[in-house]
Amino acid sequence: MKYDWKTIHERLQASQRILEQGWHPSPDETQKILKHRALRLAKKPHVLEESTDTISVMEFELGEETYAIELSYIDEVCPAKEITPLPGTPTYMLGIMNVRGKIMSVLDIKTFFEIPKKELTNLSQVIILHSDLMEFGIIADRSIGPRIIPVNSIQSPLNVFSGVRKDYLKGVTEKQIVILDANKILSDPTIIVNETFNIT
Repeated sequence: MKYDWKTIHERLQASQRILEQGWHPSPDETQKILKHRALRLAKKPHVLEESTDTISVMEFELGEETYAIELSYIDEVCPAKEITPLPGTPTYMLGIMNVRGKIMSVLDIKTFFEIPKKELTNLSQVIILHSDLMEFGIIADRSIGPRIIPVNSIQSPLNVFSGVRKDYLKGVTEKQIVILDANKILSDPTIIVNETFNIT
């Protein structure tokens, strides 16, 4: 199947804007939405499966490998600039940075996956992850962009990785894109970092 990536990216961006603005449909819009859903449900099952059996991810590079995280766990992606190291912190803690008035912890998760560390470049990005309880950034050597991945193309990480690497993985695609389990990373008590705080 071929995807119209331009249209996909535009829809993802539009959805993000709607979420940020707290959009609420009018009565007419609600009726249109319900009618549209009814038409979709009336279609043949295989058509519905094609539209639902996918995940939306942000694709990026760590070392020589390509990784991805589900967009639902990502707040934003920003340049890796002015990161301040913190003495006495674990090796995976790169430091802290100011992100829109918040002091955010930044992690280098290459340590978790035994990927050689490298110096930050002008291509390095910080991907801000969030859950109900935690928020922090992870370093990406290069951000590639949004991608739609069919669920049936994802293999179990048990078939590919062993040891610590598999604990934070959802799986690996046929194209060798490693999909991280953001929920496990954000909730792992061994890597819980200090909460962000607003600058006053």
